[in-house]
Amino acid sequence: MFHEFIDLLYPRVCHICEGELLKNETIICTACLHDLPVTSYHLDNENPVKKVFYGRVKIEKATSLLHFRKKAGVQHLIHELKYRGHRDIGVFLGKWLGEELALIKGYREIDLVIPVPLHPSKLKQRGFNQVEDFGKEIAMAINAKYADDILLKTTATQTQTLKGRISRWGKIEETLSIQNSSKAEHKHILLVDDLVTTGATLEACTHKLQEIPGVKVSVATMAITD
Repeated sequence: MFHEFIDLLYPRVCHICEGELLKNETIICTACLHDLPVTSYHLDNENPVKKVFYGRVKIEKATSLLHFRKKAGVQHLIHELKYRGHRDIGVFLGKWLGEELALIKGYREIDLVIPVPLHPSKLKQRGFNQVEDFGKEIAMAINAKYADDILLKTTATQTQTLKGRISRWGKIEETLSIQNSSKAEHKHILLVDDLVTTGATLEACTHKLQEIPGVKVSVATMAITD
């Protein structure tokens, strides 16, 4: 009765279409959920996410849950998570992808899940890392540990959008540092982020992590741009 009263005062709405959710719906309504462009890339390791990094950096496995298209549902979801603080979206997407990855032997062999880091000033401004809950849910599903104290961003940077990939990669890597490296030695790491576009950020993070002896890196993101 209490929850029904709260729902009456503050109706739960879909994070995509903003329509009122039914009792059995959470985060996204059934219609919007069915419209989401799922990649299923985890089922084929020679997929477009993996190919982003060919000839650039060694990646063991790579996947993205959804296709990202401008002015579409996935863009709206990530915007709601990143800029409006709807952390339940990160939890939802992490559980979804985590359940899929838990069925695949290669992903069950991952030891650590590490998020692409935010600089402390941006973390303070935003209040949370938008991939934190996503990463924690995946870690729980594949029986891995979540660690956000190994790969750190120590220098704030201006936007790199208009720069070339090689220039961006070099600039990004200069802003990163490794701490507590002994926790990651000879471990298989799953590096998680919200979106892969050129792959420059994930490439720089992977290069930095591979400075740790014996590290292997895989990648998982919420979405990939088409």
